[in-house]
Amino acid sequence: MSDTVYDLTSKQCKPCEGGVPPLSDSEAVAFLHQLEGWQRQDKQISKTYAFKNYYQTMAFVNAVAWISHREDHHPDMLVGYNQCVVTYTTHAIGGLSENDFICAAKIDKLFTI
Repeated sequence: MSDTVYDLTSKQCKPCEGGVPPLSDSEAVAFLHQLEGWQRQDKQISKTYAFKNYYQTMAFVNAVAWISHREDHHPDMLVGYNQCVVTYTTHAIGGLSENDFICAAKIDKLFTI
Protein backbone atom coordinates (compact mmCIF):
# COMPACT_ATOMS: atom_id res chain seq x y z
CA MET A 1 0.00 0.00 0.00
CA SER A 2 1.37 3.41 -0.90
CA ASP A 3 2.00 6.05 1.77
CA THR A 4 -0.59 8.37 0.24
CA VAL A 5 -3.35 5.77 0.55
CA TYR A 6 -2.22 5.05 4.10
CA ASP A 7 -2.56 8.75 4.83
CA LEU A 8 -6.18 8.70 3.65
CA THR A 9 -7.05 5.61 5.69
CA SER A 10 -5.53 7.13 8.82
CA LYS A 11 -7.77 10.22 8.56
CA GLN A 12 -11.27 10.66 9.95
CA CYS A 13 -14.14 12.27 8.10
CA LYS A 14 -15.03 15.77 9.22
CA PRO A 15 -18.67 16.80 9.64
CA CYS A 16 -19.89 18.64 6.56
CA GLU A 17 -23.01 20.74 6.86
CA GLY A 18 -22.39 22.71 3.68
CA GLY A 19 -21.07 26.23 3.36
CA VAL A 20 -17.71 25.02 2.05
CA PRO A 21 -16.89 24.57 -1.63
CA PRO A 22 -16.49 21.13 -3.16
CA LEU A 23 -13.00 20.05 -4.14
CA SER A 24 -11.60 21.72 -7.23
CA ASP A 25 -11.02 19.61 -10.31
CA SER A 26 -7.28 19.41 -9.63
CA GLU A 27 -7.81 18.48 -5.97
CA ALA A 28 -10.26 15.72 -6.93
CA VAL A 29 -7.85 14.36 -9.55
CA ALA A 30 -4.99 14.34 -7.00
CA PHE A 31 -7.09 12.36 -4.51
CA LEU A 32 -8.34 10.01 -7.22
CA HIS A 33 -4.75 9.13 -8.14
CA GLN A 34 -4.34 7.81 -4.58
CA LEU A 35 -7.04 5.17 -5.16
CA GLU A 36 -7.10 2.09 -7.38
CA GLY A 37 -10.04 1.31 -9.62
CA TRP A 38 -12.23 4.25 -8.64
CA GLN A 39 -13.83 6.25 -11.45
CA ARG A 40 -14.90 9.88 -11.31
CA GLN A 41 -18.10 11.01 -12.93
CA ASP A 42 -18.41 14.76 -12.48
CA LYS A 43 -19.46 15.19 -8.83
CA GLN A 44 -19.04 11.62 -7.62
CA ILE A 45 -16.64 8.69 -7.47
CA SER A 46 -17.59 5.04 -7.79
CA LYS A 47 -16.13 1.56 -7.91
CA THR A 48 -17.58 -1.87 -8.68
CA TYR A 49 -16.52 -4.69 -6.38
CA ALA A 50 -16.99 -8.27 -7.62
CA PHE A 51 -17.51 -11.34 -5.41
CA LYS A 52 -17.92 -15.09 -5.78
CA ASN A 53 -21.42 -15.23 -4.33
CA TYR A 54 -24.24 -13.41 -2.58
CA TYR A 55 -22.93 -14.17 0.90
CA GLN A 56 -19.59 -12.46 0.17
CA THR A 57 -21.40 -9.53 -1.41
CA MET A 58 -23.59 -9.04 1.65
CA ALA A 59 -20.63 -9.38 4.03
CA PHE A 60 -18.96 -6.57 2.08
CA VAL A 61 -22.12 -4.43 2.20
CA ASN A 62 -22.26 -4.86 5.98
CA ALA A 63 -18.58 -3.93 6.33
CA VAL A 64 -19.17 -0.79 4.26
CA ALA A 65 -22.17 0.03 6.47
CA TRP A 66 -19.96 -0.27 9.55
CA ILE A 67 -17.29 2.02 8.06
CA SER A 68 -19.99 4.49 6.99
CA HIS A 69 -21.49 4.56 10.47
CA ARG A 70 -18.09 5.13 12.11
CA GLU A 71 -17.19 7.91 9.66
CA ASP A 72 -20.74 9.34 9.52
CA HIS A 73 -20.38 9.53 5.74
CA HIS A 74 -22.62 7.27 3.70
CA PRO A 75 -22.34 6.04 0.11
CA ASP A 76 -24.99 4.95 -2.33
CA MET A 77 -24.70 1.23 -2.99
CA LEU A 78 -26.18 -0.80 -5.82
CA VAL A 79 -26.18 -4.43 -4.72
CA GLY A 80 -26.47 -7.47 -6.97
CA TYR A 81 -25.91 -11.19 -6.49
CA ASN A 82 -22.13 -11.06 -6.89
CA GLN A 83 -21.25 -7.38 -7.09
CA CYS A 84 -21.71 -4.05 -5.37
CA VAL A 85 -21.25 -0.60 -6.88
CA VAL A 86 -20.23 1.96 -4.24
CA THR A 87 -20.70 5.64 -5.07
CA TYR A 88 -19.59 8.59 -2.97
CA THR A 89 -20.46 12.26 -3.18
CA THR A 90 -20.93 14.88 -0.49
CA HIS A 91 -24.55 15.92 -0.90
CA ALA A 92 -24.27 18.85 1.54
CA ILE A 93 -21.85 20.65 -0.79
CA GLY A 94 -23.07 19.30 -4.12
CA GLY A 95 -19.78 17.69 -5.06
CA LEU A 96 -16.73 15.86 -3.83
CA SER A 97 -15.03 16.38 -0.48
CA GLU A 98 -12.01 14.77 1.13
CA ASN A 99 -14.48 12.61 3.10
CA ASP A 100 -15.43 10.78 -0.10
CA PHE A 101 -11.82 9.78 -0.72
CA ILE A 102 -11.15 8.87 2.92
CA CYS A 103 -14.08 6.44 2.91
CA ALA A 104 -13.13 5.03 -0.50
CA ALA A 105 -9.61 4.30 0.78
CA LYS A 106 -10.97 2.67 3.92
CA ILE A 107 -13.23 0.40 1.88
CA ASP A 108 -10.31 -0.60 -0.33
CA LYS A 109 -8.29 -1.39 2.79
CA LEU A 110 -10.82 -4.14 3.63
CA PHE A 111 -9.13 -6.22 0.94
CA THR A 112 -5.63 -5.87 2.41
CA ILE A 113 -6.55 -7.18 5.85
